[in-house]
Amino acid sequence: MKCIISSTCIIIDYRKDEPKFLIVKRSCKGSFPNMWTVPGGKFEKKDFVNKAKRTSIHWYRVIEDSLKREIREEIGVEINNPEFLTSMVYMKNNIPNVILSFWVEEYYDNIKLNNELVDYKWVTLKEAKNYNLIEGIYDELYLLKNGLR
Repeated sequence: MKCIISSTCIIIDYRKDEPKFLIVKRSCKGSFPNMWTVPGGKFEKKDFVNKAKRTSIHWYRVIEDSLKREIREEIGVEINNPEFLTSMVYMKNNIPNVILSFWVEEYYDNIKLNNELVDYKWVTLKEAKNYNLIEGIYDELYLLKNGLR
């Protein structure tokens, strides 16, 4: 069965009394137009095919490397050591879309959005409820905030 694999990253800033999460707003084009989400994107063959294998047939950390590339492309920053949070699947055009969700504890004030995104905010969990988030994103923020990872 063919499927699409994507990864997302919740970036959380614990420097304040109340943790803040980075959310980004999608443009009016593409999937989930004008909705708020966390940065990420699709896994691509280019994320591993030109890299050295760790065994005679395996590449390792390919999803993490793909996620780092997507974060770099979408918001112009480098993330370090993303940690796995959860996974989910949804169907689009009868094709399973697998989303692997990661998180990092970092803060950036030098965010540069690409043309797929139109805005970003650092929000508390309570503030996140005021944004038109893609379904499931709030639940993941809640998991992190409440230590349920």
